[in-house]
Amino acid sequence: MKKTFLLGSLLMFMAMQIGLAQSTPALEWHTDLAKVQQISQKTNKPIFAFFTGSDWCGWCRKLQSDVFAKPEFIKWASEKVVLLELDFPRRTRLAPDLEKQNQELQQAFGIKGYPTIWLFYLNEKDNNQREIAALGSLGYPMGATAGQEQVKFLEDANLLFKAGKK
Repeated sequence: MKKTFLLGSLLMFMAMQIGLAQSTPALEWHTDLAKVQQISQKTNKPIFAFFTGSDWCGWCRKLQSDVFAKPEFIKWASEKVVLLELDFPRRTRLAPDLEKQNQELQQAFGIKGYPTIWLFYLNEKDNNQREIAALGSLGYPMGATAGQEQVKFLEDANLLFKAGKK
């Protein structure tokens, strides 16, 4: 009897966990700008470029836990943007083409600190050049109420999104 009850409880718990996981979509972060550009053009969503130092930047990790991991952000990002992670690790070596791509975007946006987020559209011009239509940039939501950083971040992101949306 005890074994049946424990097994039943365990199965119910697992089913609830699966249900919760299914109700919140997972974030899909890309690293390939060309792929992100195709998705952005197909969906008419701007690119959300997250400039980070994954293995050394404490504020980047804090942004990920305080904002990106929250259900409100996950829902917003799934509906509104295409996620691009541009990493600048110190202890890990990126593939040369990925490192080159990230450095070129770092220069194009004038990134001076991490974390930095840029919202933008990327358009092809006639001469095979890319044109950046920037909506604006964001960072860690300073001054936000503790535990509610995602609220301020999304308010700021929505202002950029609304002001520059196609």
